Amino acid sequence: MNIRSRAALLSIVGLTCIGGDQVTKWIAKTHLQSGATQSFLGDTVRLQLAHNYGAFLSLGDSLPANWRQVIWSGGVGCVLLAILGFSLFAKSLERSLLLALALIFAGGASNLYDRIAYDGYVIDFLNVGVGWLRTGIFNVADMGITTGALIVLWSAVRSYKKQ
Repeated sequence: MNIRSRAALLSIVGLTCIGGDQVTKWIAKTHLQSGATQSFLGDTVRLQLAHNYGAFLSLGDSLPANWRQVIWSGGVGCVLLAILGFSLFAKSLERSLLLALALIFAGGASNLYDRIAYDGYVIDFLNVGVGWLRTGIFNVADMGITTGALIVLWSAVRSYKKQ
């Protein structure tokens, strides 16, 4: 796949993921009250506005603000630039891995935008589960990152089986 095709795929996935994430976050910000929970589908889906100062499942949210800024904005920004560079310039890259990296990049970029725009936090609002088995509160960008990570894992298992 040439660089132009890779850039096109990255752009399409990026615009779709980032656009969908930012639109749903805007809807959550304007229609959900902080702390209040709305339940749907027999409490399988909950909508609850949360400001996440940490990473996945609020990891690191208790760190001092300056450390969170360095790690979650500066560090993540560097990782995203590395993913983008690798995605565009790696000599051989399967389409599935490129799609995975595009999803990870787009989700990470959208959450990074939140951290910059909202003084260090990411807007989360989705929670799913059955009974006591529930996820943490997350957003559409997190779904992109998770889907990308699962595709990477699936590709690695598939590659290992071929060997």
